[in-house]
Amino acid sequence: MGGTTMLDTEELARQAAASAQRAEEARTLDPEAAKLLLHTGFARHFVPRAHGGTEGTFAQVTEAVARVGAACPATAWCASLAASLGRMAAYLPADGQREVWEQGPDALVAGSLSPFGKAAPTVGGHTLSGRWPYVSAVAYADWLLLCATLADGAGPRVFAVPRAAVDVVDTWDSAGMRATGSHTAVVADLFVPGHRSFARADLLTGTPAAAEAGCHTVPLEAVNGLSFAAPLLGAADGALASWTAYAQVKARSAVLNPKAPGPSREALAGVLAHAAGETDAARLLLERCARVADLGVEVTPQEVRRNLRDTALAVRMLASAVNRLVANGGTTGFSEDRPLQRFWRDVNASATHIALQFDAAALAYAEGQLWTTQTSSPQAAR
Repeated sequence: MGGTTMLDTEELARQAAASAQRAEEARTLDPEAAKLLLHTGFARHFVPRAHGGTEGTFAQVTEAVARVGAACPATAWCASLAASLGRMAAYLPADGQREVWEQGPDALVAGSLSPFGKAAPTVGGHTLSGRWPYVSAVAYADWLLLCATLADGAGPRVFAVPRAAVDVVDTWDSAGMRATGSHTAVVADLFVPGHRSFARADLLTGTPAAAEAGCHTVPLEAVNGLSFAAPLLGAADGALASWTAYAQVKARSAVLNPKAPGPSREALAGVLAHAAGETDAARLLLERCARVADLGVEVTPQEVRRNLRDTALAVRMLASAVNRLVANGGTTGFSEDRPLQRFWRDVNASATHIALQFDAAALAYAEGQLWTTQTSSPQAAR
């Protein structure tokens, strides 16, 4: 990534596609793909310029992640989270930022915002303990951001911890996104100095202590779903390309021998038009989400709620498109050496992520339109 644009994902996509089956079997990101992920610039995309980063846009990273996702959704997932977690690290105080990026802006940050840990205040910082599952690309991380609740009842805090201070337990055995290596991080009674933590509430509201770029001052809910949806957009593109190659052969056979068993041209045309249309519609929604995210501090509460709705709705459409292709992709589509079944597993596994649930997004979107917090309270109902 040079300047302020992410340009060349071609080499990463090529390597990710070539290594996808091996990476699935190993249940971790391919080592060469991990190197290219950094070389392409995903980790530095949202890093402050003061530390050599790009302070890039959500539009740029969404497009780049989707391009990689068309080759390997799991690699794209790791690339997207590398950018997203790097953005979150900019919420650290200035001294914490300097420590994380002391060796340069390409430090790979992994982690979890779920408060699975416990932290106790102590002189100069906190003592941190806990187990955080589903930490993607943890094997390649330089730093981890880990969220914990505090014994004194204060709100959750996020702690930056060097990878060397974390034990990783091999727990990732999912049917989908197998190559993300989303294992469990474990920390026990680890001292974390004060300059390496921040309140999770600051991330939610978009109020970092020592960062001012638009990519840092946007509220988390306006962008979080986008980070998880972009790889699935790429996966739908990849599934469509894989299915089209199969359908072209079937369509030629239908022309040469109309009485032969198999789908008709009309049936194939219907699947293609429907799946491609759903994918295009999802792309338009996600592109608008990215443009809204790039407004930074100027994003309105209604736009935040709409982004929540749009990312969840886009993922529903992408899953529908991929499921339609697989249902009409013949028996060969389920062969382990065919990418179609991998796209299918990756999309459906990822669509269950808590950040992409449509019902929760719909409730948030309806807030202020169908009811308010006050009118929906038990007191108001009396």
